[in-house]
Amino acid sequence: MRGVVQGVGFRPFVYSSANRRSLTGRVLNNGVGVLIDVQGEPAEIDQFGAELEANPPPLSIIESIERLDHLAPVDYRDFQILESDATGAKLVPVSADVATCDECVNELFDARNRRYRYPFINCTNCGPRFTITESVPYDRRNTTMRMFAMCEECRHEYDEPLNRRFHAEPIACARCGPQLRLLDREGREVAGDPLSLARDLLQRGKILAIKGIGGFHLACDALSSKTVADLRSRKVREDKPFALMANSLSVIRRYARVSDEEAALLQSPAHPIVLLQKKDKSSVPETVAPGVNSLGVMLPYSPLHYLLLENSNKPLVMTSGNVSDEPICYHDDDAGQRLSRIADYFLFHDRNIHVRTDDSVVRLHDGREMILRRSRGYAPAPIRTAFDFARPILACGAELKNTFCFARDHTAFVSHHIGDLENLETLSSFTEGIEHYRRLFAIDPEVVAYDLHPEYLSTKYALALGNIEEKIAVQHHHAHVASCMTDNQIDGEVIGVAFDGLGYGLDGKMWGGEFFVADFCQAERMAHLAYVPLPGGVQAIREPWRLAAVYLERTFGQAFLDLGLEFNRRLDVRKWSALRRMMTAGLNCPQTSSMGRLFDAVAGLLCVREAVNYEGQAAIELEGIATRLSHPAYEFKVEAGEIYAEAVIRSAVENLLDGTPASEIAARFHLGVAELIVKVATQIRQERHLNRVVLSGGVFQNMLLLHKVCQLLRESEFAVFTHSRVPANDGGISLGQAAVANACVQRGRYN
Repeated sequence: MRGVVQGVGFRPFVYSSANRRSLTGRVLNNGVGVLIDVQGEPAEIDQFGAELEANPPPLSIIESIERLDHLAPVDYRDFQILESDATGAKLVPVSADVATCDECVNELFDARNRRYRYPFINCTNCGPRFTITESVPYDRRNTTMRMFAMCEECRHEYDEPLNRRFHAEPIACARCGPQLRLLDREGREVAGDPLSLARDLLQRGKILAIKGIGGFHLACDALSSKTVADLRSRKVREDKPFALMANSLSVIRRYARVSDEEAALLQSPAHPIVLLQKKDKSSVPETVAPGVNSLGVMLPYSPLHYLLLENSNKPLVMTSGNVSDEPICYHDDDAGQRLSRIADYFLFHDRNIHVRTDDSVVRLHDGREMILRRSRGYAPAPIRTAFDFARPILACGAELKNTFCFARDHTAFVSHHIGDLENLETLSSFTEGIEHYRRLFAIDPEVVAYDLHPEYLSTKYALALGNIEEKIAVQHHHAHVASCMTDNQIDGEVIGVAFDGLGYGLDGKMWGGEFFVADFCQAERMAHLAYVPLPGGVQAIREPWRLAAVYLERTFGQAFLDLGLEFNRRLDVRKWSALRRMMTAGLNCPQTSSMGRLFDAVAGLLCVREAVNYEGQAAIELEGIATRLSHPAYEFKVEAGEIYAEAVIRSAVENLLDGTPASEIAARFHLGVAELIVKVATQIRQERHLNRVVLSGGVFQNMLLLHKVCQLLRESEFAVFTHSRVPANDGGISLGQAAVANACVQRGRYN
């Protein structure tokens, strides 16, 4: 019997199950999966096989089982667990990092246990996995734990098949395992118990850099406005929300609303950051998450976190250990240099991190998990596809929120979140990550997929790969739609709606408000938002007032300058005149059909946000002020496949002039976008007889819009598909690129 298994605790489970049935044989890990050779009474073997398939260990995922019967008998006298065999094709997925299990937490606070208050306690069912793995099979010698020689007691537990720590590769205790040390920002070690000192420093309002599972966090008292403001200033993170960590659901419920389903997400093996609705009178200061009505909160997922938050009735800020826009630090020396101007103290440990991995971010939609950032606790878990990949593929992803993807057979390995490829550090993380995955899963790609945008660093990397001849460019929004199709395991033609900030179009313009009839091989553009210029290029994305002025001029001409709006009073007319001259001359004013930029324009018009400090901020804050969608919707004009927003802008201005609150205008705009999607989808259905609508792109992380769109589409009897396993934003692009490239390979279409 062969099984390809992703998870932990499988061999002890097999051993125990075989012994209960008096079966003899062997079980071992090899490069292909788990190999079980078992012999005994046929009925007992049948029951043994049924239990493997129906009731495996909770953290294991059996992807396939191959059973070979009637083999020649072997003189087995017992059942044994053998050492791993590193030969064969390495197809075994490495487990994602798993949050500390309840049994280990109980031992952590049990004064009678030899691992009492040991901050690196773990067992077969929990602890670091992917972040410490250098190669496969997943054995201690192939992890960063190899530098720690086990003491006799740990070795006994490690070797005992029925022990919970049998072959728990990070196994350790205070005698033989990793240790903590506390340093000040000058690099001087602080005398005393590092953990007690760190807890005291946090309570006194200090900022600590804390080495975790996949990198460093910056931590501080979340209820101290001054300390949080200091952290923002030092980290150069003006407005982007900070994540919080609290020691229990009861503490989280003081500050945020938590449904049963959200509680389950918080307590899942991944322990991700979960976006929750902030309570109206929450005592969490506005500086934690300015301008938004949600909080990103997580529970402790390592024993160190449990100890830091022990008996605490208030949360900590627990944000990525980096300067704004840089990747998180994960090496001690790097953290000491890059974070020395941010952190007052450093809590180090001496277990090396091999792969830097951010915290994952999720939320609930339609009763199911919706991943916004797929990283710790999820990656590199394989994504099973409904189709087979004809050839091994590397997909390089997009520029923002980058992930890459390796694919072969029926499996896609979407990487952990890499980040925005805008600096050397992140590019290095991208290239090193690709090489690590290639070695880890022994996938030598024969095809590389990449984005059409010629200036993306991921595109330049793909084109520079001299050892891969077959290279396939995939249009950005086609990849979005294909990603959602793959996520939902559907194929065939669909109505694809791809709304985002921007992506390079087939005509060289910046798309982002697109309707397609698409399958994996091709995407026919059926309708799109009418093009408008982006005056100043990227600067127009950073300053939403520019888009507001563009749309106002489209609607009212130069007369918009005399409308008497608050927007007019704030407008720098001289700067606008200079931008108009640029647009007239066609200088640095790329054309875009982006729905994300239209959201920016409305936010600018309502003076919600004139300039942004992080990507998507204007749209997020526009959603934040919108009231419930019970008002008449603004109506878009659709003509010959082009969607015009002038009527929307005119209605919004009229409402502003008659004193309608900005919250109601924002709500009417959201409802108008939702009704537009239904309107265009209905037109396509009538023409092409398609009934499945796929929604993808960063705009569909707007929950107000997404809930309403899904409701209206279902009321119109459409089948609606949204993201769950990979992000709707550009973090899911690589999976879509791989799916499109595979379809092209199968049809013999190459660039």
